[in-house]
Amino acid sequence: MEVLRAEAEWQRAGAYSVRIQGMNRQYHISLREEFDEHDCEGTKYIVLLDDGYPIATSRFYEIDEKSVMIGRVVVLPEYRGQKLGLKVVQEAEQWIKELGFEEIKIESRLEAVDFYKKLGYALVNEEVVRSGNFDCIRMNKYL
Repeated sequence: MEVLRAEAEWQRAGAYSVRIQGMNRQYHISLREEFDEHDCEGTKYIVLLDDGYPIATSRFYEIDEKSVMIGRVVVLPEYRGQKLGLKVVQEAEQWIKELGFEEIKIESRLEAVDFYKKLGYALVNEEVVRSGNFDCIRMNKYL
């Protein structure tokens, strides 16, 4: 298993591939909805590769000088249940620490709240927000 810190366009293609297969196809999310204004230069991606094939990803982008937003955590369906979601989030957190940020924010799908709580994230409040096609709740973690 290889971890790729993707910043160049050819590297980001691996993240996009996972997202198309894991979200666009599985949940019938249009490409326009899956790819937003944060899929651009400056956004950083973690891509896990299995023998060179992209199988899991996450992205993060700067909100302000102290905080970032992690999102688009996706593992291909055939690789789920192997703690790869945990791995891409932890790899992103390590990179975020190295860059000197102090807080990570996330809009967690409701079914993933316990996953993020185990990683040390806390609910910002109980308000459910709509993020694309999913009901989410805002969480954060201080580094």
